[in-house]
Amino acid sequence: MLIAAAAMGVPILCMAEVASQFPEPGGPYLWVRTAFGRFAGMQIGWFHLLASLAGGAASAVLFVTYMGAVGPWAEKGWIRALVLAVLIAIPTAANYVGIRSGAQLTNLLTVSKLLPLTLIVALGLIRFSHHPEFMAASDITSHPPASWLTALLLLVFSYAGSEYALVPAGEVKDARHTVPFGLLTGVLVCMILYALVQFVTVSVIGINSTERPLAATASGLLGRGGEMLVAISVMLSTYGWLSGVILNLPRLASSLASHGDFPDFLARLHPRFNTPTTAVVLFALIVWLMAATGTFLWAAAVSGGAAILIYIGACSALIRLRQQRPSADALRIPYGRMLGVTGIVMMLGLLTRLSVREALAIAITLLLAALNWWWAKQRALQRQGISQAVAAVGTSN
Repeated sequence: MLIAAAAMGVPILCMAEVASQFPEPGGPYLWVRTAFGRFAGMQIGWFHLLASLAGGAASAVLFVTYMGAVGPWAEKGWIRALVLAVLIAIPTAANYVGIRSGAQLTNLLTVSKLLPLTLIVALGLIRFSHHPEFMAASDITSHPPASWLTALLLLVFSYAGSEYALVPAGEVKDARHTVPFGLLTGVLVCMILYALVQFVTVSVIGINSTERPLAATASGLLGRGGEMLVAISVMLSTYGWLSGVILNLPRLASSLASHGDFPDFLARLHPRFNTPTTAVVLFALIVWLMAATGTFLWAAAVSGGAAILIYIGACSALIRLRQQRPSADALRIPYGRMLGVTGIVMMLGLLTRLSVREALAIAITLLLAALNWWWAKQRALQRQGISQAVAAVGTSN
């Protein structure tokens, strides 16, 4: 947890500098497009979509896994697919009828998850203070470097999210100070919470693998009631993540469509609710398909891999924009170019831990983004030709 936080701090610092240069919203898609052109920007836009889709699927799968602590039937066969469908349908319906209801659901779920986790950490630390047990050095040193890289790849999924918050960063007041403070504070808080939860989990149940480690930890601290409490807490936590995906993802796609990079139908708004209902339903269906056919570790690794490519884009944009805009009124991170190169090298190292199936999802996204770029370019040229023809007819008349 600590090493992952330190590693994630490098691209996050790079994102802080790059975000401070843009007075308009857009996030990584806009940064990379400005630095390297439309093709690279659309690649990042697609990876943004993939990270959200896979993250939503991972959250849905984890929800059903912990639901199995309450009702084991939820994890079996067609019932699992049906539970996932109902699970995803609720935030879909909330966001279909309006962004306010979707945002309220997300906020409620986010707040509800913190108290049980805080209780478990407090009880776990008290237990450890009375019955301290320490891991053997061999439990750490026996694992090869490749295992650590795989763990870090999965932890990228846990620490990811800053890139979503930076999409509207151009609308933030005093972005040069607010954005870096918010990013670094967020990483620090997550690091402390994650490290404490991990410490308490290992101190209570040891290093043995289990499907529901937090529930097992709560059971060791509070008995069966504690297991149910934490299972519900994790379900609320993952459901909040899923609800946020259904809230934000369709609107990102709708924004890309309104700029000509996606088909126009994704930008259409419902005449009554004024929401991108087609995009909401389409992306909810994709999340369900990924959740129904994949595992949590697969979805988390795909989401983490896509996020890594976004971070590589941000680090590369820092280096490029320092060349293009040497006098820009922006935050300047000390040793920024060196940090950018370091971030790229670290992220590329983590990508080597993707399995063939996970790498295939990344490769398909690269291909779809390239085809999307070609389609958008041809459509832009066609519309430009029509406009010129209309202008020529008007001039001749």
